[in-house]
Amino acid sequence: MNRLGNSVFKIRHANRVKGYRSGTQSALRSFSTGFKLPNEFLDRYRDQKVNFGFNGLGEIAYIRTYSRKKEDGTNEQWADTVERIVNGCFSMMNEFAPNAMFEEMQTINAMRMYDKIYNFKFLPPGRGIWAMGSQITQKKKLYTALNNCAFVSTKLQPGVKNTLPFTFLMDSSMLGVGVGFDTKGSGSMRVFQPIQDKFLEYVIPDTREGWVKSVELLLDSYFEEGKPKVKFDYSQIRQKGLPLKTFGGVSSGPEPLMHLHEMLENKLSNSLPGGTLNVRDIVDIMNFIGKCVVAGNIRRSAEIAMGEFNDKEFIQLKNYDKYPERMDYGWVSNNSILAKTGMNYSTAVENILSNGEPGFAWLENMQNYGRMVDPADYKDTKACGGNPCLEQTLESFEMCTLVETFPNHHSSFDDFKDTLELAFLYAKIVTLGLTHWSETNEVMERNRRIGCSMSGIAQFVSDRGLETLRKTCDQGYNYLREYDSYISKQFDVPESIKITSIKPSGTVSLLAGATPGMHFPESQYYIRRVRLSKHNALVPILQEAGYRIEDDVYTPNTVCVEVPVDLGPKIRTLENVSLWEQLSLASFLQKYWADNQVSCTVSFDPETEKDQIEPALNYFQYQLKGVSFLPKAAGSYKQMPYEKIDSTKYEDISSKITPVELSKKLSESEGIFEDTEGEKYCDSSSCQIG
Repeated sequence: MNRLGNSVFKIRHANRVKGYRSGTQSALRSFSTGFKLPNEFLDRYRDQKVNFGFNGLGEIAYIRTYSRKKEDGTNEQWADTVERIVNGCFSMMNEFAPNAMFEEMQTINAMRMYDKIYNFKFLPPGRGIWAMGSQITQKKKLYTALNNCAFVSTKLQPGVKNTLPFTFLMDSSMLGVGVGFDTKGSGSMRVFQPIQDKFLEYVIPDTREGWVKSVELLLDSYFEEGKPKVKFDYSQIRQKGLPLKTFGGVSSGPEPLMHLHEMLENKLSNSLPGGTLNVRDIVDIMNFIGKCVVAGNIRRSAEIAMGEFNDKEFIQLKNYDKYPERMDYGWVSNNSILAKTGMNYSTAVENILSNGEPGFAWLENMQNYGRMVDPADYKDTKACGGNPCLEQTLESFEMCTLVETFPNHHSSFDDFKDTLELAFLYAKIVTLGLTHWSETNEVMERNRRIGCSMSGIAQFVSDRGLETLRKTCDQGYNYLREYDSYISKQFDVPESIKITSIKPSGTVSLLAGATPGMHFPESQYYIRRVRLSKHNALVPILQEAGYRIEDDVYTPNTVCVEVPVDLGPKIRTLENVSLWEQLSLASFLQKYWADNQVSCTVSFDPETEKDQIEPALNYFQYQLKGVSFLPKAAGSYKQMPYEKIDSTKYEDISSKITPVELSKKLSESEGIFEDTEGEKYCDSSSCQIG
């Protein structure tokens, strides 16, 4: 971007000073100890009604997932959460780019960001809503936890230990980062047997680092020749049921780690001395680790395994008739093939029809293109995979920063441009935070990759039309490119290699009342069920308000809350949207908005559309970077997350519910507030396992 362009942004920012200058002085005095928004500004929002989405569903999701316990023992309300996020974000900027903005401008931008988040014009990813500004980032400096996802290659690299891809995945997963991996280390990662009459004893500390170190030592004893056998002492690991203060939840005790060690030893002890890991071995080990993370009460693990397009064994790994023993752990990862344009898709499609996998990632498109409307630029040739929901192109050890905008919540394109600035600023600041992985810092400092996403796209198209979406995407993308040039100069960092994506979303879009990502809803009217602990203080408040609540038939000490939702008569639903239209919308967004990728899970009718998947792939392989397919659900089961209903039932359920501001009501109650664990990984139910 030229000097004139940078001057334009400076003038715009100077003009904004007038509207926000009042009340900035108290913030300026706090810069030496970390940024704080001025109280007189925050007071404007304390008594405002928050417009959570979907008839209270958004507020329930917020309280359950993101409202942290404050120092006084009460729970955050939305104004508190937004304050924590914005203070944390600008404190990070002060730490890593202290000269990026003069103090008054920084305060003004913080106020603008606060207003945009508070009113659901944009939201940080679930990881950011939960962790930004908390002790995780402010005290422990674990900035890794602000990232959504990562990728690691198992291909042998000079100076990189064979164990590192596995321990990187485990450490990242335990910090709430979803990880993709490939199988390129197959045939080259040698396996030895440890010396049986020599022992290395390791007392495992009761920390994340201790768990990861134990796996590293165990794998080292098999990956390096002449190592002694490792003996573990689990006595320091806290007992089952005790709280995990930093990341929420309760301890699982040492049993999941003991089981992981056992599975790894069984797998590696059966390898011939001097032999090598094959494709299945690599996927199994990664899946073992993911299962341990889930059982260790992180609750959700997100992995994507990427195999070669012509590897028949890899494609069959989810065929549990052939590999029944993998049912115990194979569910941990989504499996996708690194597809080649022009390949024969028939074998892969056969497996999709039987178990919904594999997905497809066209690595050559990921490496060669930004937006598909633009000429090939070959800027991402070092990329070797993607994240579990496939909205980000990634190099090995690279992590990514996401942020989510809601274009349908804006009255004009100028309003949306303002939001894009603040959303992008949030994400760019997150890229400044160093992780505890030197390999990750090297690639992130070079790429500064960001995924600025959109949700509510189905609603936007219904309300404003496809041509308006095209202009919004195209003009918005070009505006972000200009802004990245400006803000990168202020931060004295490289411009971001890629800046946009469409993430699948999930809980985050519920807060805003938006349909997730590019996906169409199943119906206009539906019941959305939310699960809560039976002892959560929110339960009696919801009962008093008239919500239908019943015991969860699958999980003890858990209840299901039923929330009726009406998306409005104009929204198009999946029953009226073909496989081809879904792929066309993904291609449209890959063309005009996403220079990373569009996360797209295409729902298809297994009776009428199964024969159309292969020809559709032949057409769209030149227009997409990734896609997966899922058969539309047939039949029903008890307490489904989504249950289609008609207008009569919707009105009947809604008439029994009294509107109530749940956060305020909860703050007045004397019930048990359970500190939240936050949304994990990519914020999507299609990517989260467990």
